[in-house]
Amino acid sequence: MLVFVALGAGLTGFAFSTTAKRLKTEGAGANAAAAASPQAATLGWRETYGTKGQNLAFSVQSLEVLSSGWQARVSLENDTAVSFVVGDAKSTVDRFFGLMLFSSGKPEELESKNASGDLPAVRNAVRYKPSLPRILDPGTSWTGTISAPGALASGSWVRVVFGALISVGKPPAEMDDYVVWITDHAHPLR
Repeated sequence: MLVFVALGAGLTGFAFSTTAKRLKTEGAGANAAAAASPQAATLGWRETYGTKGQNLAFSVQSLEVLSSGWQARVSLENDTAVSFVVGDAKSTVDRFFGLMLFSSGKPEELESKNASGDLPAVRNAVRYKPSLPRILDPGTSWTGTISAPGALASGSWVRVVFGALISVGKPPAEMDDYVVWITDHAHPLR
């Protein structure tokens, strides 16, 4: 079951996959008093939205916390019959690519915050290398590095956010036409 939460006029929903309920990640709570130290993690996450042969795939290859910010190597794949607008490269209003920090890696925390409309703010990426495509056509993909300045809290758990992706035409029946993806996977920061 997909969950969608209204977060304002410009943002109509967040989606996450049903596999979130099966994840049993444990971890420490967020410690907002200390910045996470520089660190790097190879993640290898791949999550899909939709059914086999008619889905969007969201991948996170790696995450690096730097002394001056963060960067993540990510990918998007469109395995549907419709195009998705990824957004205007000059506008951040419709862009939610970045990170969210949670107090745990438990899927129940994501589900609860999503259901109550109390999701953490997106730590928006400000750089994309290479640039995100304006439109992700059927059968195409994009791989790149997203990054931003700013400290991340030690002891928090990071989830990667992709979106917004807006369908051009009618999406597959099991998909919404406005997608912001929050990864089921979460990574602890030290």
